Order: sequence, then C-alpha cells, then structure tokens
Amino acid sequence: MRASLIQIAVDEDESVDSRRRRAAALVREQSGADLVVLPELWTTGAFAYEEFGREAEPLEGPTYETMAKAASDAGVWLHAGSIPERAASGSGSAAGDGPLYNTSLVFSPSGELAAAYRKIHRFGFDKGEAVLMSAGRDLVTVRLPGTTLGVATCYDLRFPELFRGLVDAGAETLVIPAGWPERRRAHWTLLAQARAVENQAFVLACGTAGTHAGVPQAGHSIVVDPWGEVLAEAGSGEEVLTVDLDPAKVAATREQFPALKDRVLGLEPPRRRS
Repeated sequence: MRASLIQIAVDEDESVDSRRRRAAALVREQSGADLVVLPELWTTGAFAYEEFGREAEPLEGPTYETMAKAASDAGVWLHAGSIPERAASGSGSAAGDGPLYNTSLVFSPSGELAAAYRKIHRFGFDKGEAVLMSAGRDLVTVRLPGTTLGVATCYDLRFPELFRGLVDAGAETLVIPAGWPERRRAHWTLLAQARAVENQAFVLACGTAGTHAGVPQAGHSIVVDPWGEVLAEAGSGEEVLTVDLDPAKVAATREQFPALKDRVLGLEPPRRRS
C-alpha cells in the first residue's frame, strides 16, 4: 500500500478557496497512491479560532465537493483532513444554525463519502476549540483493501484508550491528521511511536506546516510501523511524504509478539471489593 501524506502549509494571506483548490491539485498529483491524507483544519488553521464560525460549512459543503472530486480524479482513498462542520440544530433543521464540530472526511476512490469522524477530544483547556466546538462520540473505522483504518484527530493522540477502542474495532492502520504546534513537536513524535507500539499498528500522522494565528506548526508528518520504527518523516515546510507499507506486517507483528492477547484491564468489569 502506498500512502501519501500532504503536509500543506497554511498561510493567512491565502484565501480558503485558493487553498482548497491547491489542496485538490496536490491530491490529484498523488494518483499512483492507494491512500492520501491531509491535515486537520487545513482550510482555516487549527489555531485560527476566530475563523471557525466564519468558515464553517455543512458536511456536504465546498470542501466535501472539492475533495470528493479530487479523490475520484486521482482514483485514491482520501482522508481529506478535517473541516469546521456546522451541523443542523435538530431534526428537519437546515445546516447553519447548529453546533460546530471538528469533522474528518474519508472518501473512496469513486468519490463517495466512506466515513465522517467528529473529533472526540477537543483541545484548549476551557478555551479555543474546547468551547467553540462540540465533541464527537463515535469511534470510526474504514475498511480499505488490505487494511482497516482507525480514524483520530490531533489531540486525540494523547488518549490511548481511544486507540484501544479502534483496535478492538479492527483497526490496523491509525490515521491522525493534526495541526500540532512546533513547541510540542517532541510529544508529537513520541506519541505517534507509542500509539504504534502499544497497538501494533501502522501510524500515519499528518500535520500542517506554516503558522496559524501566530502559532508556528510542527510539520514533521510521520509514518511509524507496528514495531515503532519511523519509516518516513517530513521536515517543517510544505511537503508530500510518500511511503510504501506492507499491511501484512500488522498481523505478522501481532503473531510474533502477541502482547495484545495478554490484555487484562479494560476487557472485563472491575472486581468489587466489599
């Protein structure tokens, strides 16, 4: 399986429409890949909180339409990163008056929506995304030829229980788009490797380059194998990181070193003490 991570730069002087078109062109250039991944909130910038409401769109909005077409044109599975989604407020309501979500979109090679994931863990410690956006509740996996993707977003990376849930649902390749800040880049690399090792899965973590609302981004998108070996890592600028993966390595690793079979906690209800 060939995976291409598009570490797109977010420049505040570039319009969202222009960046949307540019991202679509970059996706089309990856026509030889099986899976293409974009970062988190690349339309607005993950730290551009004031833009979330202004640039929010319904699920099937302009980014959906542009990315569906790009996936179809390139003939690739496309994890189109995430968008600020404005949901409808209730049954029968029109989109545009409901809560905001940080929502990832995954498209098939025919341009059909294969999955949408609303980010569960919101960053900000009672400000920013944590108060502006609502939390998702559902774990999402997507079956591809040869592997099953487990979908998570940025700050989710710090919560290992989410990834255990994805593995229990069949995930073998964990895909994590992000807008991770440069000042915590060491955590980005460490956590990506940890999630790979403890779940014996591939990790494809795709970040943004550039600066969002004055916050320099880490870049350094990374691909890690089930043993924790870094197969490829980008630099700090805009870049396309392409790597060939052998999906069979997940099953081989889990058979050779069957640590997941020795799990105890989290599989049974805790014993009560009287």
